[in-house]
Amino acid sequence: QVHLAESGGGLVQAGGSLKLSCVASRSIDNRWYRAWYRQAPGKQREQVASITFDEETNYADSVKGRFTISRDNAKNTVYLQMNSLKSEDTAVYYCTFGGRVWGQGTQVTVSS
Repeated sequence: QVHLAESGGGLVQAGGSLKLSCVASRSIDNRWYRAWYRQAPGKQREQVASITFDEETNYADSVKGRFTISRDNAKNTVYLQMNSLKSEDTAVYYCTFGGRVWGQGTQVTVSS
């Protein structure tokens, strides 16, 4: 069974940056898209960004121009670079490969 492990979350001041990483425990079909979701307290989980096998990306309107998703297939890893962070970005961030495998989540807290 494959597992995903997120890292890179933490506490940061508004305007700061964080880079999340999500590593798979073994190789996963590169045709599967990779994505990041987040869930804030009392809110539904929402997709933040996604990237296809040919590196077509898609972003939620709320993060466009601030977040960048990328992938390294050789390392079975997907990244989320988050810049100009805002308090409303505070949430637990989850990665997924193909919507079929999910990580356990990493907390991102942005203080204003």
